[in-house]
Amino acid sequence: MARLTEHGLRRSVKVSGLFATAYGNVGSSIYYALGLVAAHALGLTPLVFLFAGGLFLLTAKTYAEGAAMFPEAGGSSSFARHAFNELVSFFAGWALSLDYILTIAISAFFVPHYLSAFPGLHGLDHNPGDIFGGLIVIATLAWLNIRGIGESANLNVVLAVLDLCTQLMLVGIGVVLVLHPSLLIGQVHIGVAPSWSEVIFALSLAMLAYTGIETVSNMAEESKDPGRDVPKAVNLVVIAVLGLYAGISIVALSALPVIHHGVGYNPELGKFYAHAGYATKLGEERNGYQNDPVLGIVSKLGLHGTVLHAGEYYVGLLAATILFVATNAGLIGISRLSWSLAEHRQLPGVFSRLHARYRTPWFTIVFFSGLAALLVLYGNTNVLGNLYSFGAMLSFTIAHISVIALRVKRPDQQRPYKLPGNVRIRGAEIPVSAVIGGLGTAAAWVAVVALHPEARVVGIPWMIVGVAGYLYYRRRQGLDPYSEHRIPRAARPADFEALGYRTALVPIFGTDVSASALSAAAKLVGADGALYAVFVLPVPSQLSLEAGLEEEEAAGRLVLESAREQARRAGIRIHTGLIRTRNPGAALVDEARRVGADVIYWSTLHAPAGERRLGPTAMYLLSKRPCRVIIETENRPDGQRSEVRPLIGARG
Repeated sequence: MARLTEHGLRRSVKVSGLFATAYGNVGSSIYYALGLVAAHALGLTPLVFLFAGGLFLLTAKTYAEGAAMFPEAGGSSSFARHAFNELVSFFAGWALSLDYILTIAISAFFVPHYLSAFPGLHGLDHNPGDIFGGLIVIATLAWLNIRGIGESANLNVVLAVLDLCTQLMLVGIGVVLVLHPSLLIGQVHIGVAPSWSEVIFALSLAMLAYTGIETVSNMAEESKDPGRDVPKAVNLVVIAVLGLYAGISIVALSALPVIHHGVGYNPELGKFYAHAGYATKLGEERNGYQNDPVLGIVSKLGLHGTVLHAGEYYVGLLAATILFVATNAGLIGISRLSWSLAEHRQLPGVFSRLHARYRTPWFTIVFFSGLAALLVLYGNTNVLGNLYSFGAMLSFTIAHISVIALRVKRPDQQRPYKLPGNVRIRGAEIPVSAVIGGLGTAAAWVAVVALHPEARVVGIPWMIVGVAGYLYYRRRQGLDPYSEHRIPRAARPADFEALGYRTALVPIFGTDVSASALSAAAKLVGADGALYAVFVLPVPSQLSLEAGLEEEEAAGRLVLESAREQARRAGIRIHTGLIRTRNPGAALVDEARRVGADVIYWSTLHAPAGERRLGPTAMYLLSKRPCRVIIETENRPDGQRSEVRPLIGARG
């Protein structure tokens, strides 16, 4: 007499959350990409960023269509799975895994460089201080992620807004204090400073600044409306990033212009040169600001005394925090990606193994953190940047090709967002932007391989070893390398007929059910009312919402069966559901609105320790109050006996 409903994912991320997370990953790149690009592009740095930004725009639009179609973890790997087969999907995923490893390594490596702005920490701006600092960042975040402490959506939004405002402020102050258009034009000597080979080299490196768009795909599975929210968030990220990168690079070259140096020691650049040429302190590794370019801008804005120190401390702390969060995002991203690959039998099952206590993918975190730590030990920012572009361009190219192939193979596939500017070829609508973007990212990848030896020495072997391992693993498992094979899941319970109209929502946490709460809620809605018992299953941020925690989910279904049995004995009409969510409070508010609940009745007697009395979920319910909220709490005034006190919050 009850209906057991699996509501599945609780999608609660809005456009602001998608934008904040994506901007935090893409926007953080300016703190290290600016100096690396300026070292080669010199006076053409703003134009190089704009050109690379054009490819980023095309790629972001492609990801918007793909992520809206398939809002699931995996990004380009997921697109390739639907467009081609498992081998191509793994190839894209393995290239993307290199990106995430390098995100962790390069973000962690630059954290100590920005902290060196503070007194007593100046030793962190060079080896071995920056290496030890980077290793500490990685080890700390790995430990926190194993314990299940992940991202905070609210913190991401605050940091993204703060970072955006800070960069806008730097551009504004720089335009007023140091901008000289004639100086910008005068420091460009096309074909000489920079040479054409240096321009191509810088273009391939500049894409480093725009990697991180894969985050949108990972977050799409948590979006309230992926078809609408993902494209909006992508557009906002593109506008913000393109505008700020152009503005900051212009201000940077006004504050730290390109100068001609002769043979010998140049006091202005603080370096000895064996050959005459052109250089800017923005791109100088020693006695320059290649490793902390934004701090270099602040130091050359003409500020003095307390104002200068305050500006350096503020930017140093903000940059270090943003990069720390970006490192954590890399760990979470590689956890979700590897889980997705393991779930599709593309990686061994050990990559989906959860910690016995914390229920987080501990092996994945330790394994990939170790690889990132090895790259930090090398301590060369140019090598890290070059390798980053290798994996990113490969993933981007596969994403473009996959979206084009899906237009041909699945013309009737529902596309909540569709790329504009299409040409009909043999009955299929081919997106011109994806074709141009794919050619551009493929050319950038070729340039990376041709011009950066690290790509040939590390990147290509990484891909060969990965594909060989995948083929060997599939063969050992007796699986076809081209076909999709997923880890088998427990069968879902049957559905039952639902009764009733007036509704009460009863949240259930843990493995025990309060029969008194069910009875009390049933009395509230009356004999003709409907009772919803909802088991809330929190999902760690390191895992995809759609994967893992099979044991916990099975236990939740048993709890719901117990609730049904207790309700049957008490003559209560009930229908039940299970919600997987990262935010229990928001999930319950959404569920109450979905079913039109008149009351939420929650007994905290059987809730987790952190939710007893008035925990975070209870406070969230009372603050939002989608309907009347009644919370039973346990109170022991004398330390021995218990009494239940209802706390009632009315709507509004």
